[in-house]
Parts: sequence; C-alpha cells; structure tokens
Amino acid sequence: MTRTAAGAARSPLVPHDGLTLLRTVATAVLDLDALAGLGTFTLPYPAEAQRALDRTALACLLRGADPPLSVSDLLIWCRRRPVTEWPLDLPDGLAAPEDRLIDKDACVPTDLCYEWAVDRPDSATEQIDRALIALAMDRCRLANAPASYVAFRRLLVEHPVLTRDKAAEISLEPAFTPLDGLLRQIYLPAPVGWVRGGRFTLCRRCRTLLAPMRDGGWWCENARCRHKGDAPVGHAYAEAEGGGVLLLTRPLRLFVTAPGFAELRLERALTRLGLTPELWPDYDAYDLRITLPDGRVWAVDVKDWANPALLGRNALLLPDRPPHDRAFLVVPDHRTALRRDYVAVVRRFLDPDVRRRTTVVSHRQFMTRVRAALEEARGGAVDDDRPEDDHA
Repeated sequence: MTRTAAGAARSPLVPHDGLTLLRTVATAVLDLDALAGLGTFTLPYPAEAQRALDRTALACLLRGADPPLSVSDLLIWCRRRPVTEWPLDLPDGLAAPEDRLIDKDACVPTDLCYEWAVDRPDSATEQIDRALIALAMDRCRLANAPASYVAFRRLLVEHPVLTRDKAAEISLEPAFTPLDGLLRQIYLPAPVGWVRGGRFTLCRRCRTLLAPMRDGGWWCENARCRHKGDAPVGHAYAEAEGGGVLLLTRPLRLFVTAPGFAELRLERALTRLGLTPELWPDYDAYDLRITLPDGRVWAVDVKDWANPALLGRNALLLPDRPPHDRAFLVVPDHRTALRRDYVAVVRRFLDPDVRRRTTVVSHRQFMTRVRAALEEARGGAVDDDRPEDDHA
C-alpha cells in the first residue's frame, strides 16, 4: 500500500484535495515543458493540463477564491505563488513558504515539481527514471559486469553533458559493452533555449548546462550550486561541436546526478579516513557499503530532495542484501543549511517501520558518527583536516 506520514494507507482522495491537486498540476507542468518549453506551448493543451486547470478552478470555487482563468494563468500561479499560498489544504510541514512548481527566475520546472509528480502512485516520471536505470542493471547483471554498472553511474554523475561524438566514443569502451544503445536513450539534444552567443555553457561546479538569464547572468538547476552563490562559468561548447551537444534527461539529472554528487563526495570523505567504501553494491541495492575496522557494516542511501516531507513519504527500507548491521539515510549539508528542520521533517513523514530501522542524518552528522566509530576502534583521534573540493 502507498504510505502516509503516519504509515497508514492513504485514504481515497477527491480530485481537488490538496495532495492530489498538487500532483496533478505538477504532472501538467512537466507535460507542457516536454512539448517545447513552458513559454512556447500551443493549443490543444495536453489532457493533464486541462485536467489540472479544471481541478484547480474547482478547489478555488469551493473555498471562495478567484480561480485561474486559463492554463497560462495556472502557469503564472506556479511561478509566482508558493504552494503554501494556494487555496488548498495540505498536511502541516508538507510544503515550505518558498516552494514553487516553476522557478521564478529560470521559468523551468523546479526540483519540487518533479518530486510532487513522483509522489503520485502512477508517476510517469518515476517510471521512466526507474525503467532506464533498471534496464542498465539488468544488462549488467546478465553480463555479470558489476564494474560496468558502476562506470555507468559514474558517467551520469560526472558527465551530465556530452557531445554526440563523445557519447559514441564512450559507448565503444569495453565497460559500456553491456549497455549498447542505452546512452542514446538518456542523452538527448540540449535545449536550444539554453544557447547564448551560439554556445552552450557548463557550470564549473556540477558540470551541467547553465541557463542564460535575461539580465545577462546564469542560472544553475543544481540546488547546491545556487546555495553557494553565482554559478561559476565553465567550458563552453559551440552548438554543433562534436556533432551536437547532448544533455542527460532531467529526471536522471535530478534523481541520479544530483544525489550522485553527494554520494561521490561522501565516498571521498570516507576514503580520506582510511576506509574503502563500496559504491552502488550489488547493482545499486543502496548507495554505499562501509566496513568498519571492527567488522560492522553500515549501509547508506544518499537522498538530495528539495522537499524533506516528500522525501520521507517516498523513502523505503534498504534491502537486506548485501547484508549490513545498520542502515542510514544521508542528506547533503546544503539541504540542512537551507532548512534547519530538514532531517526532523524527513523523520516525521517516514513510514514507522522505515523510521525504526533507518537512521536519518546529514552528511556532517554521518561523518561525525564515522569518526567516533574509528576513534573507538583505533584508540585515538582521526586526522581529517583536508578541505573537500567542489567537484564530483
């Protein structure tokens, strides 16, 4: 059954219920964006967009509020109005005051929009994301090639942007033999609207494409980069360079690349302490497997979600295999810096069984626990004073 914060089955919801409505609107925004961008869609609207407008209007009328008069009006709502200001009922803590479905600066779907869409039981976004990753897993398992799966995951994290020629070159490498043809399905032509002066520009920190802003600046979709300030401009590709510029699909950038940055950052931090963390063990049963000097094994899943409540609602128990003594859900420090109650909110919305068997901590809190375990095992302080870099 689908879970709620209290762990009970979700009760049947009417179409204009707050949770149901936000999922519907989020899905409509993604459908419109997939057509040609949110600023260029034309009639007829996708069915989900008309459904979202009708249900939003009904919710407004039932509460005596003025409804949006068109799909365009609804998109303006999504961009200008935080969801907490919509005339709908949401459980306490499920949305923050600045949560929007469309970024007010870049006019693209926010991370939150994708997370709301994934929160629905039949989410097409989640199905596509998981189907592509599952396909990679199945092919690597069939070839008995776990190293190929790790190479594939590293590629998605470290290179969300490729040229067509580079993608073809990578696909010929022995490690990618089991994944024949898959890269063509997940790396698609970069959006023309992100060209400035005939060139696509990378973010130097996270290596994804930067979106040009009207004021001459740049916008990075990665929340960690935005938290650190202005996007650092990196390499620029001519539009036709290397046969054309390709960009990893947005669901994979959001649910694989972004947390992958945090996964590799955690791997480096653990390696500096003398540990040998295993990435994506047993074809991604979870993200990292750590064996401590006393033989205890810790399993870690890293999650980088904008909304901690939606993360809690969607978090699952870590698989029992490979075996481990303790399970952790680790969130990046930039999330807890932006919202101090982030970890507490995740815990609040977890299924009771997940809450009982999983320890939720920030990156910093997890590293404190690791150092304490190492000091206990080694009988002395652990030296780890080297600064962490900004790259995956």
